[in-house]
Amino acid sequence: MVRTVNVIRKTSETEISIELNLDGSGENKIDTSVKFLDHMLRLLAKHSNCDLEVTAQGDLTHHIVEDIGIALGESFQKALGDKKGINRYGSALIPMDETLARCVLDFSGRQALILNLNLNECEIEDVAIEDIKHFFTSFAENAKMNLHLHILYGEDQHHKVEATFKALARAIKQAKTIVSNDIPSTKGIL
Repeated sequence: MVRTVNVIRKTSETEISIELNLDGSGENKIDTSVKFLDHMLRLLAKHSNCDLEVTAQGDLTHHIVEDIGIALGESFQKALGDKKGINRYGSALIPMDETLARCVLDFSGRQALILNLNLNECEIEDVAIEDIKHFFTSFAENAKMNLHLHILYGEDQHHKVEATFKALARAIKQAKTIVSNDIPSTKGIL
């Protein structure tokens, strides 16, 4: 089973190209022009054991971040295919210094997002807080997944977002793992 996809999203505002291999080793090549997002996507690839290439350009940081979330979500949804044999569920608790993040997810075919990152500044590095929220919203919607992300405690805003991306990555690593030959649902479809 090949779980590799290429997704291109081209609008009047952005041009995004993503190559995703669910069965990789964490190799990555990321160039979005948004330095903090590049850092987070490298972490996502490394800790999920997905090979990931992302290139992006666009008119505004907001549009770039949101459209990468859309295209990355589409990439996961397409790469998982009919989801035959996957674990389906994933969860992780990840510390980052004084911060603790929790991610619980389900590649259910239905979108739901519960997001509580306790971010209290306007921006982190070169990304607005609202854009980080838009990224996760777009990602969950287009991956057709239930995604619950929480910061249980922490002070440093950078650490909160970094721990969140690492927790997401580890939960993805668990959920994408092939564990059987069956569709993981009593409905027979996801």
